[in-house]
Amino acid sequence: MDSTSTSQTLRFPCQSCGAYLVFKPGTHHLTCEYCGADNVIEDSQETIQELDFEDFLTQSSPATETQQVAVVKCNACGAESSLKPGITSDNCPFCGSALVVGTGSLSTQLKPKSLLPFKIDQKTAFGKFKGWLSSLWFAPNDLVKFADNQERLSGMYIPYWTYDCETDSNYTGQRGDYYYVTETVMVNENGKMVEKRQQVRKIRWSYASGQVHNSFDDVLVEGTTSLPEDYLRALEPWALDQLVPFDERFLSGFRTETYHVDVKQGFEEAKQIMDGPIRATVCQDIGGDEQQITSLSPKYKQITFKHVLLPIWLSAYRYNGKVYRFMINGSTGEVQGERPYSAWKIFLAIVFGLAIIILLVVLFGGKQQ
Repeated sequence: MDSTSTSQTLRFPCQSCGAYLVFKPGTHHLTCEYCGADNVIEDSQETIQELDFEDFLTQSSPATETQQVAVVKCNACGAESSLKPGITSDNCPFCGSALVVGTGSLSTQLKPKSLLPFKIDQKTAFGKFKGWLSSLWFAPNDLVKFADNQERLSGMYIPYWTYDCETDSNYTGQRGDYYYVTETVMVNENGKMVEKRQQVRKIRWSYASGQVHNSFDDVLVEGTTSLPEDYLRALEPWALDQLVPFDERFLSGFRTETYHVDVKQGFEEAKQIMDGPIRATVCQDIGGDEQQITSLSPKYKQITFKHVLLPIWLSAYRYNGKVYRFMINGSTGEVQGERPYSAWKIFLAIVFGLAIIILLVVLFGGKQQ
């Protein structure tokens, strides 16, 4: 990285007045915020291509597959992202800390092959944000007012990898088949223990081995470490069938994060995601009523991948010295977030609950005397 280079952002001039354009979510237009003109983003006829995984690892990436991205790095959380045009001061969208915008760095990155454009605009996303905050139980009273700032919500394109793969997996295990025997057991009837004859289920285990085949398409792995994985996974599913070939104009007016998880690390994560379906196929192949897998050796073949950008509305706000993050899937509107709790409200709820219990005991206890 060149720490002396200046952070820059993509700018596209309006065809009518020359002002800078921003992408309008839910459309295929760049919109001028000054004269209101729409500048159409023509549909691309380009095919979204996958890259061969093994070739990529063993060969140097051609210049046509990489790009230099100007970014600014947050000194508090380490996240690297771009900036909106004309911005001279800002807060980090990942932790809310103040950013030093004067200088940035150039990061050499693999070019995205496709992206999912924003469908939900900032106003709609902020409405979901406020609705979510208002619905929180035991939240501090001043939280909604504290976070009542639409500009706190940043539109971010987050880096992801998708992997296609064929697997052949050798396995050994045990097949369990149910059978029933009649046994004499002691049971309680009207307070007395009596003998009864009943059917008892047993399992007969037998050795099993074999090979199964699985095909995987678009196994999705996060390229970011700036956001909690469990919240990102909860934003799924993504409408990957609506991906469009990468076009820088869709990024105009939004910020992008550079990936921290490289393609090789991403595939290790993809293996973990594929493990569940592979094991399910093995259990189906073993058959019977229950299955145990003793050994499993997957072989991964015909691996291809692509780098994609997915849209998230993100708010990071500090409350009482702690960072809380709120995320919205910019395509489907799915909402996930972190929240603070009011210790005072929880205390009052416990006291109120105990008071009700005591009152019920007194009332019902008095009636029984």
